Amino acid sequence: MSLLKNLKTRAKQLKNESFTLYYAYLDPRTPWQAKCLIAVTIGYLFSPIDLIPDFIPILGILDDLILVPLLIRWSISIIPPEILIESRLKADLRASQQTPTSWWFAMMIILIWLIAAYGLYHLLYPYLKFHWNSVINKHS
Repeated sequence: MSLLKNLKTRAKQLKNESFTLYYAYLDPRTPWQAKCLIAVTIGYLFSPIDLIPDFIPILGILDDLILVPLLIRWSISIIPPEILIESRLKADLRASQQTPTSWWFAMMIILIWLIAAYGLYHLLYPYLKFHWNSVINKHS
């Protein structure tokens, strides 16, 4: 099996397992400890912020290749078996169906980023204004 095909297969499995975790999280029978770990796992999986930034050669990618699968396995290990089986069936059913792209979801993510950038700007503006004025005054 070629490396590219193997990576595509693993990516598909990872996506399917993330939906398994999502469905297990929604199940009211799932213990709260499992729900907390699932929330951390899915949050880290979809977060643009990594423990080790991706621009650091090799280590940035290793964090995604090692930490994410470990979190997924740990989450799956504490989900009760009957809930896990039902969640996997739902995830498999979802994978077999064609789902349209959710543009509303994408717009919500963009809106969250814009609000965060706006808040960060207003948080840092006084410092940047002071710093910029001191730079200009030094060169005047």
